Amino acid sequence: MAARLYPAPSRPPVVVDLRRLSARDLEPLLEEETAAWRDELEWDFEKSADLVRRFVDLRALNGSALIEDNAVAGYMYYVLEENKGLIGDLYVRRDLRTAERETLLLEAAMEPIMASPPIDRIESQLMMLSHAPERAVPFADYLSVYERNFMRLDLAAADLGKGKVRWPMYVEKWSEHYQDRASQLISAAYAGHIDSRINDQYRTPLGARRFLYNIVQYPGCGAFFRPASYAAFDAGTGQLCGLSLASLVAPKCGHITQICVAPAVRGTGMGHELLCRSLTTLRELGCHSASLTVTAANEDAVGLYLRMGFQTIRKFSAFVWEGF
Repeated sequence: MAARLYPAPSRPPVVVDLRRLSARDLEPLLEEETAAWRDELEWDFEKSADLVRRFVDLRALNGSALIEDNAVAGYMYYVLEENKGLIGDLYVRRDLRTAERETLLLEAAMEPIMASPPIDRIESQLMMLSHAPERAVPFADYLSVYERNFMRLDLAAADLGKGKVRWPMYVEKWSEHYQDRASQLISAAYAGHIDSRINDQYRTPLGARRFLYNIVQYPGCGAFFRPASYAAFDAGTGQLCGLSLASLVAPKCGHITQICVAPAVRGTGMGHELLCRSLTTLRELGCHSASLTVTAANEDAVGLYLRMGFQTIRKFSAFVWEGF
């Protein structure tokens, strides 16, 4: 690491552009973050860390690092997507972690994103940033905060008996040729839903199509796991009316990346049936646990997961800035 990049020891942390650093500079921090994801969430973060290493060495990752006492104390990166900015990750070393240091990195993301036309919205869901309602978040006048739960289920102990579905339906394994119909379903299922305020991709079929592409192609939600992903169809019309999509976040740990049903079939038990099928398949194929994330205000969904045996392992915040 070039000495000219860093302040003298004992000075306050300094924010530097990630493009001034190399993957080698970030390595101790990425190793600690990978261990934190594994130990706290049973999540293999290595593929995501590899993407950070690759793009940092290409000088192609927008973001910042905190330099303190001649070492990297934390980092953050963001991406720009049409009219939206996404803060993709933020992590501060455990022994130096304070709200002040995390705020420095949030500010370092916000300012360049807000100065990038035509950006008019910023989203962020940072699972390593604990939910703290009293946290002073930058640009609070434009901010909405939503509490989210990371929940985990012990598959060995779970009762995954099938319930009664009060709608004529049949279920198929997920196939790529369902994507267009799934995009329509997702945008209909989340119309007016709190989660569409958190993730604007849910609001339109085109946005939902991008969401599906991301969870299938990229490691942010684990490696997409087709064997445990299901689609439900109306037995009379053949219309797609429910989805449960799964991934593997570690060799024996599954994750439900998406579960939704059409408005017309809510309350029929279809969502419970699809979820049970995904979880049963994960268990049959060797997974010992499964996880999911849910907005805390979505009381019906939280109640269902609790009844099935899920426990909240971690609370985190979804941040949305608009109107700046």
